[in-house]
Amino acid sequence: MREVDLEDFAAAHARDAVVIDVREPYEYFAGHVAGARPVPLDRLPAVVGELPKGAPVYVICASGNRSLAAVRFLRRAGVDAYSVAGGTGGWARSGRPVVRGVAA
Repeated sequence: MREVDLEDFAAAHARDAVVIDVREPYEYFAGHVAGARPVPLDRLPAVVGELPKGAPVYVICASGNRSLAAVRFLRRAGVDAYSVAGGTGGWARSGRPVVRGVAA
């Protein structure tokens, strides 16, 4: 499975990587990585055609489980997807900032 650690994800995020957050809306609202697009896991099939096929897409959830499922689906659809190990929880525990509320 294609998975990246938080350090590699942080480097990609600093370069304006495409990030989707597959958690439920209430989880996203409680705190998410800046710039992450909210796409609950059950809505992923509806938006897969909007995701870039020629650039990496980083998928994040709470801990890394749902993002692994999302990556399996996206890779079958031709998206160069990577799961963020540790998820948003690991991101926050490492002292990195989270944004609360809805996406701007």
